[in-house]
Amino acid sequence: MTDWLFPPASTPSLPIVGQAERLPVRRILCVGQNYAAHAREMGHERAEPFFFSKPADALVTDGADPQYPTATSDLHHEVELVCAIGEDGEIAGWAVGCDLTRRDLQAAAKAKGRPWDAAKGFDQSAPCGALTLGPLPDPAAPITLSVNGEARQSGRLDDMVWAPDEILAKARTLWEVRPGDLIFTGTPEGVGALQPGDRVEAAIGGLASLTFTMRPR
Repeated sequence: MTDWLFPPASTPSLPIVGQAERLPVRRILCVGQNYAAHAREMGHERAEPFFFSKPADALVTDGADPQYPTATSDLHHEVELVCAIGEDGEIAGWAVGCDLTRRDLQAAAKAKGRPWDAAKGFDQSAPCGALTLGPLPDPAAPITLSVNGEARQSGRLDDMVWAPDEILAKARTLWEVRPGDLIFTGTPEGVGALQPGDRVEAAIGGLASLTFTMRPR
């Protein structure tokens, strides 16, 4: 039995639709610029997607509302299809996620050639809906996000530059992908700012929707 200096943190996890069990989450990998139109709106031409990461404890689940972060005046929403890696190392299920981004910090980091960690991997930066196990219900499903009832992002999963299985194969060339890893697969065009009190509704056809309100600090 291990003696701890203090009690270890609980394991982040995702609820599973129709089951009492939960998926333990090990880490979160994210793909950038995996929709050509979003790459263009960010000032880039279509190119090979790249990865960044968030800590597992950035997850916000079970209908909880994330708190508006410190150190930013330009917080952006990015709706994403999330892949969950199962016990066999393959994609076990799917969820709707939102990559919250401190866009002003990201722009400053880009300008100086510095890492994006503070812009992407901050506390409560990864709201995620419940996991649906099995094959993706509709590989060409619409992916949408609205804020306070106003449509912001709208696309289709088959607009992705790299499909989920291709993303997983690429990730395996960079890491030992293990059970409990989540992969956020990129966002369609229409990203924009959020304010404290904004109500966000994100959906992908056939999956449990994601709804949250940005809590003020």
